[in-house]
Amino acid sequence: MSTDWRPGADVAVLQKRARMLQQLRTFFAQRDVLEVETPILQHQAVTDVHIDSLRVPLDGADGYLHTSPEYPMKRLLAVGSGPIYQVCKVFRAGEAGRRHNPEFTLLEWYRPGFDHHALMHELEQLVRVLLADACSLDETCKFSYRDLFHHYLQRDPFTCSVAELQQLARQQHIDIVSNEVMDRDSWLDLLLTHAIEPQLPANRPVFIYDYPASQSALARLQQQDNITVASRFELYLNGLELANGYHELQDPAEQRQRFEHDQRQRRQQGRFVSGLDEKFLAALEHGLPDCAGVALGLDRLLMLACGKDDIRDVLSFSIERA
Repeated sequence: MSTDWRPGADVAVLQKRARMLQQLRTFFAQRDVLEVETPILQHQAVTDVHIDSLRVPLDGADGYLHTSPEYPMKRLLAVGSGPIYQVCKVFRAGEAGRRHNPEFTLLEWYRPGFDHHALMHELEQLVRVLLADACSLDETCKFSYRDLFHHYLQRDPFTCSVAELQQLARQQHIDIVSNEVMDRDSWLDLLLTHAIEPQLPANRPVFIYDYPASQSALARLQQQDNITVASRFELYLNGLELANGYHELQDPAEQRQRFEHDQRQRRQQGRFVSGLDEKFLAALEHGLPDCAGVALGLDRLLMLACGKDDIRDVLSFSIERA
């Protein structure tokens, strides 16, 4: 283990982080969005197939450091909190590198009465405020998921077969070295990250919205042009994925089915499976207001604000230096 005790971020970066936190709190105060705190240590792990929680002892059993404050924040919404936001540390196992650290800072907020399009607009406003001192961004670009694949790959992601997606990956010179059987969503994600993301326009926010229903997570579904899409969006800027948001699912039965489906997939992949968060599901039973929510990675945004290419340069102490 290295004995280098020095921080990864210099003083100018620390100052910029402090200003960013002040600016975002002013932004939400002006809009009457309430700042809240929820527990970092929880009794259940996330069910998401692609995210692993960090386990810690808790009252003689396993506890988990949260990967997002989403579930307890929605419990606050269910009792009438109104619009809320939170800035907190979150934790994800197995994520370390140039753009990832197992511990990172997340801004998450929820807007009753908003759909995902309204929240995209507010997110764009916030990002422009937080980056105003660093750069002048060009006009925002928006693509539906379907239009994105049509534009960059001349394919319809909702009708392409797995074989067609595999062939398209080969045509894009994407080499796959894996013993795992990749499903349709894995191929779509591979094409998005390796063939499309590098082509996204620079110096402008790029929103991708209305994802395949199979990638809905906690988003509600809707019908468009005889296909089912998830009311979900992601924000990219200069090749960095910054945010993920939803027009939130309110149906507790459907949410339980999605959680159980995730658990089955995790078991099939030999991954750890936790119990379901029954208190969150009970809050949905009580009634979640019609709302949209989004999570924004502040460390990645700070990378852009400071002109850094490595997340370790904007963290006081990354996992290597902790």
